[in-house]
Amino acid sequence: MNNFFWIVIAATCLAACGQDNAGDGAKVLGPNASMVQNPATANAPLDSNQLARIQFEHKEFDFGTVEEGAMVKHAFKFTNTGKVPLLITNARSSCGCTVPDWPKDPIPPGGTGEIAASFNTEGRPGNQRKLIYVDANTYPSDVKVLLKGEVLKGE
Repeated sequence: MNNFFWIVIAATCLAACGQDNAGDGAKVLGPNASMVQNPATANAPLDSNQLARIQFEHKEFDFGTVEEGAMVKHAFKFTNTGKVPLLITNARSSCGCTVPDWPKDPIPPGGTGEIAASFNTEGRPGNQRKLIYVDANTYPSDVKVLLKGEVLKGE
C-alpha cells in the first residue's frame, strides 16, 4: 500500500510538469508565456526579418582616466536597422554603481535612440569595465555595451 501511494504521487508530479491543455485542444504555454516579448521562440524557425535590429555607433566607451568620486556619463547611440519597431524591454548593468536609462517607447525602423549610462566612481579605484546588458526584440535578444577606463584613488 505504501509503494502504491508513492507511485501515485510520482505520477501526479510528472503529469503536472507536462504541457497544459486549454480544453479545446489549444496548448497553453505556461504561466510565464505572456512575459516573453521576443517573437523568436524555441518551437518555431527563426525569421530574423521579423525582428528589430539594434546597431550601436560604438559598443565601447573608454572614459580614460578620472579621479575617484567623478560621475562618468555616456550615451550609447543606436539605430534600428530592422524592418519592425525596436522595443527595449530592459537595460541593466553588471554593477549597482552604473545606472542605464533607455527609451521606453518603440523605435521605428530607421529610427534612432540612445542608452544613457552613469557610472559613479566613488570607492572604485583601479581599472574599470562596466557592462550594460540591453534586452530587446532583437536576435540575439540581449546585446552588451561597455564603459571602461581607470579611476585614480582619491586622497
